[in-house]
Amino acid sequence: MTGYASGPATSWQDPTPLDPRTAPLPRYGAGALSDLLPAVAAGLEVPGLTSGLQLEPADRVCVFLIDGLGWELLKAHPAEAPFLHSLLGSSMNGTGQPMTAGFPSTTATSLASVGTGLPPGAHGLPGYTVRDPAAGQLMNQLRWRPWTDPYAWQPYPTIFQLADAAGVHTCQVSAPDFQHTPLTKIALSGGTFHGRELGEDRMDLAADRLGAAGRSLVYTYYSEVDGNGHRFGVDSDEWRGQLMYVDRLAQRLAEQLPPRSALYVTADHGMIDIPFDPESRVDFDEDWELGAGVALLGGEGRARHVYAVPGAAGDVLACWREVLGEQMWVAGRDEAIEAGWFGRPGDGVDERVRGRIGDVVAAARDDIAIVASRTEPNESAMVGLHGSMTPVEQLVPLLEVRT
Repeated sequence: MTGYASGPATSWQDPTPLDPRTAPLPRYGAGALSDLLPAVAAGLEVPGLTSGLQLEPADRVCVFLIDGLGWELLKAHPAEAPFLHSLLGSSMNGTGQPMTAGFPSTTATSLASVGTGLPPGAHGLPGYTVRDPAAGQLMNQLRWRPWTDPYAWQPYPTIFQLADAAGVHTCQVSAPDFQHTPLTKIALSGGTFHGRELGEDRMDLAADRLGAAGRSLVYTYYSEVDGNGHRFGVDSDEWRGQLMYVDRLAQRLAEQLPPRSALYVTADHGMIDIPFDPESRVDFDEDWELGAGVALLGGEGRARHVYAVPGAAGDVLACWREVLGEQMWVAGRDEAIEAGWFGRPGDGVDERVRGRIGDVVAAARDDIAIVASRTEPNESAMVGLHGSMTPVEQLVPLLEVRT
């Protein structure tokens, strides 16, 4: 997989406002997270599924998703993750290389892309918080607050459901708390859910379930690399300790794979530490200029959906572009859709999704975040952030072990 610029988020120094069409787009249809499970399922002979990502078929497939483990972060820490690092560049079929997340590079969006095999403009989870057009208020798609009907919000079947219906032994092995969440129901359900608290127990059970049938698809997940990145930053001993732990988990799983198996290790996004200073963290709640004409501020610090009061969308776009356009890609809704932020250029988005996308969408290029200290105190206090299309946030690994 090639064609995606790499380097730190601070590597661009263009003094003019950024053209939204120049953002390094997700590789929808050719090497994005939404292409992974369709490729796996096609190899398991699930009917009706194709993918631009070509993977060698296997009878038994396990996908291990490590929340927050971006490609650039993994490459930068060979000592902490010797097993995972040994898999980099390990194959000629696209594995051992980076894929892209979708936009925004955030957990709810990415897990929906993984589970449905669809880009955000189709599955309809295009951000951390987005406006519910029917209710006129923000909806947190990770925590599912306020409540809305999950199956109306995301009506497409998951790849797991399609595989289960095709006779593939299908299951998820994750933390017990996730079993009944709306996000699990609309993104990751299908087959049987097995809840296990300890990471080691998840790896052991995933390997056991993988060998339970001739054709099997198993998904397992670990969250605390992301959790420690948010709390302490990716330049912290706490984050590195989690990376060391998850490296041992991945090796433990790989060493137990039954015959005719493939293990794919991936992630939902990377992460970047943003300094706690007024230039790096612009406080929307204290900035009258950015707030003028804005009815709701959605998304997250590095990927904002901005919803204007009626009639003010043009003025809000002009203001955000003037104030932030040298540090962020700032686009109107139609610009972002047509440029390919939420799906392949030219594909558009589902009509039910259009109103969830901001009148203005802003994605950070430089080391900057638009925080909201009063309305989002917890998110604004996080050290490590993600959401945008810079390589450190957008690139995720696709690592393979086969037996």
